[in-house]
Amino acid sequence: MRYTLGIIIVLMTALVHADAFAQLSLEIHVDNIKSKKGSIQFGLFTTEADYLKKPVEKKIIKPTGKEITVVFENLQPGDYALSIIHDENENGELDTNAFGIPKEGFAFGNNAQGSFGPPPFEKAKITMADQNIKQEIKLKYF
Repeated sequence: MRYTLGIIIVLMTALVHADAFAQLSLEIHVDNIKSKKGSIQFGLFTTEADYLKKPVEKKIIKPTGKEITVVFENLQPGDYALSIIHDENENGELDTNAFGIPKEGFAFGNNAQGSFGPPPFEKAKITMADQNIKQEIKLKYF
């Protein structure tokens, strides 16, 4: 009897806390890719302190046309800011001109835009709660 009761308690606890182990996916569809040169780099950031510096997950994909889709899988619930660059010369960074204006394509989660620089973490963040999310993102070029 004690053994059965113990198993029931363990199973009920596991069911109640199953959401702690939720594995979510974030699908990003990017369009307006201007060339097949270089690579499209995706970065996910979980804190404002690491935003645009240290991604928790990164994907690099060669463009094959004007659009591309990437999926981040096995994400835990929480906030993830997204940045995307079209690194045409594959030097690992977003190149800018003398005035700081990007020379390569870029975008952020929620198609957020900054003024005189990148948008803040809060605008670029995507909240993963209890369901998978899809976002349509348009690369911007100057």
